[in-house]
Amino acid sequence: SFGLGWVVGSPPLFWALFISFVLGTAYSVNLPYFRWKRFAVVAALCILGVRAVIVQLAFFLHIQTFVFRRPAVFSKPLIFATAFMTFFSVVIALFKDIPDIEGDRIFGIQSFSVRLGQSKVFWTCVGLLEVAYGVAILMGVTSSSLWSKSLTVVGHAILASILWSSARSIDLTSKAAITSFYMLIWRLFYAEYLLIPLVR
Repeated sequence: SFGLGWVVGSPPLFWALFISFVLGTAYSVNLPYFRWKRFAVVAALCILGVRAVIVQLAFFLHIQTFVFRRPAVFSKPLIFATAFMTFFSVVIALFKDIPDIEGDRIFGIQSFSVRLGQSKVFWTCVGLLEVAYGVAILMGVTSSSLWSKSLTVVGHAILASILWSSARSIDLTSKAAITSFYMLIWRLFYAEYLLIPLVR
């Protein structure tokens, strides 16, 4: 990744890869003062920093300033993407520990799932994502562009419906079911990148 960033010659791309590498290493490496995944708040901030801020901002700047050679003007889609992915990043940070709650208890990791319980964290995550989808739909409704309005409203309504339908049918006592739902969250996360460019 570093080689790609260096060869391409884009400062935003290189620094996004570098900062993500540093935070990813601190998050997972088993050394004193590191392995931040053990600490719920720090782990959440790590994931939020990379997924919601660094990726959105750096790749926007890469395309805007390096590829198109335009001045960096923070657009509505960028602001929307950063805000929306902040919700998703918080949910991913909270949800990732639900399937591993027993292991966290054994190793003394005080995740939010251990502190608050699986069910409460699960429905908090679902609620946060539904709020995010609701805001996205409202943004679509207020758009002056008819095609943008139609696609963003319908697209986010479909994703919100998929999320809610899946959440209502899940068996919270099944680790396999919870893991499968976690994978669904990731699929919804990446599906959002198809809708972000449509925001106007």
